Amino acid sequence: MTKRFTGIVAALTVALGGSLTVATPAQAATPAIEITKVYYDSPGTDNRSNSSLNAEYVKLTNRRSSTINLKNWTLRDKANHVYTFSGNVKLAKGKSLIIRTGKGTNTASTRYWGSGNYIWNNTGDTAYLRNASGKQIDKCAWSTKGNGYTNC
Repeated sequence: MTKRFTGIVAALTVALGGSLTVATPAQAATPAIEITKVYYDSPGTDNRSNSSLNAEYVKLTNRRSSTINLKNWTLRDKANHVYTFSGNVKLAKGKSLIIRTGKGTNTASTRYWGSGNYIWNNTGDTAYLRNASGKQIDKCAWSTKGNGYTNC
């Protein structure tokens, strides 16, 4: 019975023009894109200057072996402030992308939320990353001020 089932799966895979791959336990446990750092308290006085706002950021890292398009993915906090990745934002394997709170010109390695207010709470918050379908891909939480940043 097992041989027959395996043969049917292989035949269907070939017929559909695909390949049969199985995620290893490490791949299954690691999100495709991880929130690797949140700098929730910019250095110095919180005066809402653009440079202060942009010192507050989230770093995402692609842990997969291929490029991932973040089009329509979202990054949000507990209060539901939402940043949506518009257009084709491609993150190559092993590369990171910084999302800064303030205003600026988007590049391949840095995106700007465009907010005139701080997003991340210094005394505790959670950053949520969701794909275009709304599925949570990763999250990073902190509960104390600490050093002003957390590695996730």
